[in-house]
Amino acid sequence: MPDYTDYRCLRVQLAGGIARVTLDNGAINLLDKPLFKELLRLTDDLAADDAVRVVLLCSANPDFFIAHFDVGLILRFPADAPAADAPPAPLSPFHRMAEAWRTMPKATMAVVEGRAGGGGSEIALSCDMRFALRGKAVFNQPEVALGILPGGSGTVRLGRLLGRSRALEAVLGCDDIDADTAERWGWVNRTLDADALLPHVERLAARIASFPPHAVAAAKASVLRAEHGVGPDLQAEALGFQGTLAEASTRDAMQRFVDGAGQTPAGEARLGALCAELHAPPPAAG
Repeated sequence: MPDYTDYRCLRVQLAGGIARVTLDNGAINLLDKPLFKELLRLTDDLAADDAVRVVLLCSANPDFFIAHFDVGLILRFPADAPAADAPPAPLSPFHRMAEAWRTMPKATMAVVEGRAGGGGSEIALSCDMRFALRGKAVFNQPEVALGILPGGSGTVRLGRLLGRSRALEAVLGCDDIDADTAERWGWVNRTLDADALLPHVERLAARIASFPPHAVAAAKASVLRAEHGVGPDLQAEALGFQGTLAEASTRDAMQRFVDGAGQTPAGEARLGALCAELHAPPPAAG
């Protein structure tokens, strides 16, 4: 059985076949290198643990599920454009971690009470189910405003969940999507009030955990077979993401984001507006 006590950026509680994973990483739950490394290890541990039948992913921070991937880290990624004839590469570590939430032979559920942006949104999208807090949860894919694309599975997940038009509104608009809109679009399973959210999720998790695990795994695998081409689409997304990093305007936009209010609680609380401001013309003189 894996040792779930050896984590610093998250906590894992296992009871009744349910692993409750609580993200707890600073003021905005930034998906920085330490948290990413722990999530990568955790998904392997959970997938291999026969004692786990259901995984609940939630946050200790009521305002942020996960803000997004650390833009400062992305600025240090290699900026070489991929060769036109480059063969498909293996899944990136982030894609492998995201796919583990989607494909592990147990139910995975994200409970989003605050903001889920960028890579945090993509992790939630990779779970089997998402449940959001009405009036508080907000979703945002800010990447295009930073000169990149949602490279952690967002372009692959959103089109399948929302349809082309709504996926493009979310991806290209880089705007905040409130919980009720997310429910109407199919981004989340349900949006619930504060007094109903956790009771509903915990009841559903307990029901699934009580059922024969082989049947849960087989049923999930059968549903997933309808999702054709996910692996190649993720590989193509990775190539597209790498290509955007070679643009000078990308580095400029990301640096202005980091140097401004990005990755601070105040800036992240208005991420949609902040994305628009990155490219707003300067005020007219006089």
